[in-house]
Amino acid sequence: MKENMILIAFCMTIMFCMSACSGNTIKSGENQNAVTEISTSEKDESAADEAIGDSSMTMKIGDTKVNVDWEDNQAVERLRDMAKDGDITIQMSMYGGFEQVGSIGQSLPRDDKQTTTRSGDIVLYSGNQMVVFYGSNSWSYTRLGHISDKDEAEMAELLSNGDVKITISTE
Repeated sequence: MKENMILIAFCMTIMFCMSACSGNTIKSGENQNAVTEISTSEKDESAADEAIGDSSMTMKIGDTKVNVDWEDNQAVERLRDMAKDGDITIQMSMYGGFEQVGSIGQSLPRDDKQTTTRSGDIVLYSGNQMVVFYGSNSWSYTRLGHISDKDEAEMAELLSNGDVKITISTE
């Protein structure tokens, strides 16, 4: 019984703190799912705000514009700064049957972490190489973004038929 009372008090404290921090109130008697719904809604709004800021940088694979959800890190900020000075064109080469790799022309800040990529992932390799995946690989990379409007088959169609040119620009 005492353990249940402690658990209830703990849950109520968390709900109170979350409602105070979010600016939304949770009335007594509302279930804990309300907290989850508020948190998820606020995350969606936050993600939408970030996406609006990130939409100023666009990417094309050949002549196909793709929607990229850019990461929030120093490498992407540096890439964005470079694109403000003019389009960044990267000649990519097929490698390994699952990725395209190309030199950015200068080194970007690195925050390499062991990563298993998936189709559509964009990463920084060795600080100066951009890699775009149409398959999967495990290695230590700095994440740059993910192409969100193409499925695995569409990514393979864009990237698996020979070398491609990628253009990154600001609007």
